[in-house]
Amino acid sequence: MSLSLPEPLKEQIRKKALAQAVMNRLKYGQARVEPVVNKIFGELKDLRHFAKEVVSIVKDVVHYVNSLSMDDVKKLAEELGVSIEGEVKPQVKSLPPLPNVDKWGTVVTRFAPNPDFPIHLGNARAAIISHIYAVMYKGKFILRFEDTDPRIKKPMPEAYDIIREDLKWLGISWDEEYIQSLRMEIYYDYLKKLIKNGYAYVDLCRPEVFRELRNQGKACPHRNEDPSIHLERLDRIFSGEYREGEAVVRIKTDLNHPDPSVRDWVMFRIIDSAKNPHPITMDKYILWPTYNFAAALDDHLMGVTHIFRGREHAVNTVKQMYIYHYFGWRYPEVVNLGRVGLEKTILSKSWIKSQLKTNPGKFMGIDDIRFGTIAALRRRGISAEAIRQIILELGVKGVDALISWENIASINRKILDPISKRVFIVLNPIKVRISNLQTPITIKIPYHPTANLGYREIKLNRPEVFISSSDAEVFKNVGFIRLMEFTNIKLIGHRDSEIVAENIGGDVEYAKKLGAPIVQWVPADNITKVRIIKAEKLRLLKLRSVGEESIKHLSIGEVVQMVRIGFGRIDDISRNIVTIIYTHD
Repeated sequence: MSLSLPEPLKEQIRKKALAQAVMNRLKYGQARVEPVVNKIFGELKDLRHFAKEVVSIVKDVVHYVNSLSMDDVKKLAEELGVSIEGEVKPQVKSLPPLPNVDKWGTVVTRFAPNPDFPIHLGNARAAIISHIYAVMYKGKFILRFEDTDPRIKKPMPEAYDIIREDLKWLGISWDEEYIQSLRMEIYYDYLKKLIKNGYAYVDLCRPEVFRELRNQGKACPHRNEDPSIHLERLDRIFSGEYREGEAVVRIKTDLNHPDPSVRDWVMFRIIDSAKNPHPITMDKYILWPTYNFAAALDDHLMGVTHIFRGREHAVNTVKQMYIYHYFGWRYPEVVNLGRVGLEKTILSKSWIKSQLKTNPGKFMGIDDIRFGTIAALRRRGISAEAIRQIILELGVKGVDALISWENIASINRKILDPISKRVFIVLNPIKVRISNLQTPITIKIPYHPTANLGYREIKLNRPEVFISSSDAEVFKNVGFIRLMEFTNIKLIGHRDSEIVAENIGGDVEYAKKLGAPIVQWVPADNITKVRIIKAEKLRLLKLRSVGEESIKHLSIGEVVQMVRIGFGRIDDISRNIVTIIYTHD
């Protein structure tokens, strides 16, 4: 009968693991199981007989801590009395003060994505900045799904949860959540008020007729009819008497406005929801608000004080001001942000959606590593903290910005380097037979030269190793190489497609005297097949390689440093092969 940990000791382990996991999360952006386990074993040395139980408890605790938003982690750190020396604070002070805060009282910001596709880096900019300002001013942050177009920008049922997960991964939490398709009755109430007061009307003109009148600055013939007529027409719309395209509801604006798109713009349009059912409300509604009506109304009703949106939305501010004027409301402060581009990736939602529909076999899904979606960047191995730092560097400028991949890689590398395990992977392997080497032998190598990330054991049953084809060419030219963390070998000759070498021993200093390059290697009889997928502009490269056996025991989603190759994220582990997404060098 095996012994089990008593409950009081289990609870003690949980508390220690929680404190350590919180410290790791704050310091490195992600808590890891191995450092927490090592810390517990270092403090409670008699627990090694219960290693499996300890590791199981730690895994649960680490999973819980990593599932929290960064704000919640900080709150938990305060409750536990955890202090992190040298913790990197979010650079919220780099953002300029918000305008007119004193006139609004509580600051309320919002992120309002259209759930027709997962968010990309440009969307994330508005989300991160809006959230940071809400935290800075101890205000409120709202997540609002703007999903009132079931025809052209049809919501994806799965996008709601994908966006929520993306935001949580970015360290964003929200105080309130709304879905506009569930607020239709509210929109109808305010629509009726506008019509009743003579500020809106039902237009029965054909689109081309209205367009011609609009461009001439002339009124639609229905514009000045009595409000009661328009309320009656609205009821007929609700009863289904008008079909899609036969009627729209317009707001009265300035018919001489220099921008024709502002003149009596459409607030509501009929959509045949039997043909285009909404994923949430199905065919319940046929009269749908346009973006400018629903967004304007909700910003007021939800108390939004500051809006961060793309500069291209400037004309929408002009349109929405008419609603605010008619109701006597104060319009929120608006900060227009420039567009964000990411070098060597695709950000266009429409292009990605069309390609996934027409050429699905050419892509890895919505998180294809050639895309600029947050899901794709996460799959590629870019950390949430790197994205936040990039966004903070951009700030709230109104100019467009193209982010270089080198800049992202530089920031991400600094974050990953102290927390990523080093592993040996060999590209295009060439076998080397080594004489004067006694086997079997086991080499114990730390996963990281300085951080306490544990060890792995590489077993060599026969005096044969694989090195990369490029290192093999160097070996032939120099005559010596050092097998990293192991021994030095000397070139003897060639036999068929293999290299014959001799073990000459010695340390790193001896290798330097010989001028021997230091190379990674793997045992020829104890390997893991590895497929490395790399984005090369808009192409995908698949690199044939082999790695050390320990790679099979890593976790999917874990980012490692492939020695002398670069960082990569474990994407899949099967019995025959491990797939790694190349992140950057």
